[in-house]
Amino acid sequence: MNSCPCGSGSDYATCCQPIITGKKSAETAEQLMRARYTAHVKVEIDFLHDSTHPDHREGYDHKGTRVWAENSEWRGLEIMETTQGGDQDDQGEVEFVVRLRDEEGLRSHHERGQFKRKKGRWLFTEGTMVKSKPLTVNKIGRNDPCSCGSNLKYKKCCGK
Repeated sequence: MNSCPCGSGSDYATCCQPIITGKKSAETAEQLMRARYTAHVKVEIDFLHDSTHPDHREGYDHKGTRVWAENSEWRGLEIMETTQGGDQDDQGEVEFVVRLRDEEGLRSHHERGQFKRKKGRWLFTEGTMVKSKPLTVNKIGRNDPCSCGSNLKYKKCCGK
């Protein structure tokens, strides 16, 4: 079996390939998102362009997208949440994380992708990066129990 890069667990020939080649349309926004990720992996740049809503193609860099897709090592797609985007909806949102290695090193790309249906066909409109939540640090007082689990006061243990 040739597993589909989208992570669905299905065979590529029955999962994303028919959508990328135009033999069938994505039934949901999530299916289109998975096919778009797979198109990056398989360097199917025409599909990426064609599956972008015409109102949102301005500034699309066909050559740059090809170079980036070819020179990246695609390590996986994780769908975090899908809002609407079903077979009865006209719009939807898919929050996802893509893991990859490119010239900048290992990266995670966390985005909320927006999708609209036009003439019955799902299309990508735009994406918004999801920012990391701020790290919170709990301050330990000198007389508080040490966080290492030693049952000593912080000042007598790790706070020395």
